[in-house]
Amino acid sequence: MSTTSPEVRAQILSAVKDDGVPVPEAAKTHGVSEDAVYKWLKVKADNAHTSSSELSRLRRENTTLREIIGNLMLERELAKKNFPRP
Repeated sequence: MSTTSPEVRAQILSAVKDDGVPVPEAAKTHGVSEDAVYKWLKVKADNAHTSSSELSRLRRENTTLREIIGNLMLERELAKKNFPRP
């Protein structure tokens, strides 16, 4: 188990993924093993995949809900036309 703080892990992962710093350089700079950095990248990728599938599910649900709301609004407008208030 690594004793590297979550903040330092985040800095290392950001340097590698966002800034294009090579893993060996990032590992050396922060005094951690390359294997540890690769493991963190894998965990982050696995979590991102889960998040991606969750995002996809939420998008489908959002589309379904929009359709339901649209149908309800249409029904409401038709009801107003067919049964106007006095």
